Amino acid sequence: MAQAAHDAGTAPTEEQLSRAGLRLAVDGPVARITISRPERRNAMTGRTWTTLAHIGQTLPGDVRIVVIAGEGDIFSAGIDLGMFTPEGVDGERSIVTGLADGSADAAGLEEYIASLQEGFLWLRRPDLVTVAAVRGHAIGAGFQLALSCDLRVLADDASLCMKEPALGLVPDLTGTKPLVDIVGVHRATEICLTARRVGAHEARELGLAELVVGVDELPGAVDDLIQGLLATDRDAATATKDLLQRATGNTLEQQAEAERRAQIGRLTALAAGTAAGRR
Repeated sequence: MAQAAHDAGTAPTEEQLSRAGLRLAVDGPVARITISRPERRNAMTGRTWTTLAHIGQTLPGDVRIVVIAGEGDIFSAGIDLGMFTPEGVDGERSIVTGLADGSADAAGLEEYIASLQEGFLWLRRPDLVTVAAVRGHAIGAGFQLALSCDLRVLADDASLCMKEPALGLVPDLTGTKPLVDIVGVHRATEICLTARRVGAHEARELGLAELVVGVDELPGAVDDLIQGLLATDRDAATATKDLLQRATGNTLEQQAEAERRAQIGRLTALAAGTAAGRR
C-alpha cells in the first residue's frame, strides 16, 4: 500500500475539529483522536470523516502511533441518522436530498463516498500503527472505523454491530474487506445480514479484538501497548507492516521475494549506520 502524503499542509483548527465532533492531541510519536459528540452517542457525519482524512494528511512526520477512542462510555453509534433526513445535520446537506430532487447523480455520489472513505483508508499506512480503543457500542461506521485500525483493544462492555444492511444500506466505509479477512466470508455474512451485536469476548474469539480488558483497565492497556510498539525500530516496523499487508494477496513465492527485498533494504540501512558509527 502506498504511503499517504503527510505533514503536507495545515492541520485542522480547533474549530474545525469541534464542528466535526473530534478532538486531536499529539504528544511526540503518539496522536490520540477522540470522537466527541456525546450528546449524539458519538454518532458521526460526513464532516467527521473528511476531517479524519484531513488529520491523516497533516499529521507531523514523527507520529508513529494513532489511537482512536470515543468520549465517555461509547465508541460510536455510527452514522448520525440525521444525515438521511431532509434537514441534514449541523449545516451538512442530507445524503438523500440530492438524489430525491434530481440535483445529484450516481457519479457525484460516488465521488462523495470516496471522499468519506479517505477518512478510513489512511489508517492503514505502513508508517503508522493504528489502535482502536473501544468502550461500549461500535455500530455501523463505528465498527468500520475500528476495523480500519491495525489493532483493536476492547473493554469487556464493548459490542460490535454492522448495522447498515438493517437500514437498507451496505457497509461502504472500507469495512467489508478487513471483516472478511479476519473472520471469513461466511461469518462476515452472518454478522452483517443479521446486524447482531458481537460482544467483546466473542470478538476476541473471532480475531476482531487483540485484547479484551475491564473497563477501568482500558486506558492502561492501551498505554502498555503503545510503549511496546514504540520499543520497536520505526523503519523495521514500517517495513514489516508493509510485508504483512501484502501477504494475503501474494503467493508464497511472491511473499518470499518481497521478504528478501525488504530484508536487503534493512541490512543495507543497518550497515550504513554501522559504517557511520565508525567514522
